[in-house]
Amino acid sequence: MPMANLIFIFILAVILLLLTFVFPARGARRAIPKVIKIFRECNAVGKQNAKPIDELIPRSQKRNLIKLMVAPRDYRLSALISLLKMNIVQKTEDNKLFLSEKDLAASKWKGN
Repeated sequence: MPMANLIFIFILAVILLLLTFVFPARGARRAIPKVIKIFRECNAVGKQNAKPIDELIPRSQKRNLIKLMVAPRDYRLSALISLLKMNIVQKTEDNKLFLSEKDLAASKWKGN
């Protein structure tokens, strides 16, 4: 196999890795302050004010294939999953979500 083909395959593999792992992680990290803001605007702070996920982050309407290819990806759900793993967002027994200000203050996202 000529050297040019190997270099091309290597560059293609690096681009594929970036598209698969790096860019989605950056998008989710950038969406975390937006999700925190949504919880505060909906007053879903504290267990007594917990809200269902559909009320906090409504699901977008069905889009056709062209719109899916062109429209930017919504990383809010990925950010929400990250916040759940960090215990900044917590679940109640009836699967409602709320923002824990105490855990947020102890995290690196406290300035948001």
